Formats: sequence, C-alpha cells, structure tokens
Amino acid sequence: MQPLIDNARMFGQRPEEFARLAEGQSPQVLFITCSDSRVVPALITGARPGELFELRTAGNIVPPYTSEHPTSEAATIEYAVEVLGVRDIVVCGHSHCGAVGALVRGDDLDAVPAVRDWLANATPRPTGAAEDPEVAEGVQAHVLTQLLRLRSYPFIEKKLKERQLALHAWYYEVHKGAVRAHSTETDTFEAL
Repeated sequence: MQPLIDNARMFGQRPEEFARLAEGQSPQVLFITCSDSRVVPALITGARPGELFELRTAGNIVPPYTSEHPTSEAATIEYAVEVLGVRDIVVCGHSHCGAVGALVRGDDLDAVPAVRDWLANATPRPTGAAEDPEVAEGVQAHVLTQLLRLRSYPFIEKKLKERQLALHAWYYEVHKGAVRAHSTETDTFEAL
C-alpha cells in the first residue's frame, strides 16, 4: 500500500497538469471491462485523464436492461451515451478471467453468493475448453454476448440506427500484453 500512497502524494503536486479537467469531460469512448487488476484500460490504450469513460464489472458483464429496476451499470452506460455523447463503446474481455473461467468450468460458487448471483447475468453461459487457463474461447464468446446485450438497450439501439455509435469487441491477452479485436468479416478476433 505504501508505494500507492507515495504516488498519490506526488500525483497531487502537479495541479497545472489537471486544471483543465475541472472544466468537464468529453470522452469519446466508453470502455467496459473486467474489474481484474491486471486489466488497466488507460495503460492498454494510452488514454490520458478525460479520454476514456470506464465501466468495470466482474467479468465485464453488461446486465439486462430494465427501466423498472435500473442497475448502476445501466446508468453508467446511459450517462456515457446520452449525456457525454460517446461515439464508441468497447467491451474488452481478457485472458485468464476468473469470472468467465468459473462459468466455463461450472464452478460451485455457493461460498460467494453475490458473485454467483452476479455471474448469473452472463447468460447464456459461455462455453469453451474448461482446461484452457486462458479461457480464450469462452471469454471471446462472452464478449460478443455482452455486445448483443448492449444492443438490447433502447438508447443504444437508437444511436446505432442513427449511425451515431459504434460497438467494438476486444480481447486482451494478459500474458502477452496484446489486444485482439473482433472482425465481423471473419468472425474472429484479430490482432489490432
């Protein structure tokens, strides 16, 4: 913890670098990814403060849309699209994902009921080789499912029809530091 505290102290000693951020934000991209500590969107993309609007959830799950019982995830997505006017949404899964791995393997998650119930939002359950530590196939299928889920949000569907929004599926390889993007032409994840 001490190195983090030391950096936070130093970080605050450069106010001139951050003064413009007080004027507001206008990110062009909503980046939805896993809460995993090995996935750092700004590091992966090279984004500076104010350039990415981030939503991090266990397993980069986009929950079903409902206006009756809204989730914080849906509120974040709605704010990014309707208020901030992001033009792109990236859903980024990653190799070695514990959440997707648990789903692929069918792990017993009764000891962590909040995790179990949250992961129930990942329907349909991703499939893949249970023995693959990267869970590449499962994660990639899961990311595409989350894009489909996004399309079911009414404001997303509207922006897509108006060509004011684009959706992107990415797969981050933790062990290589490489990113693959889904190609609709080949229906595969290809190196950026």
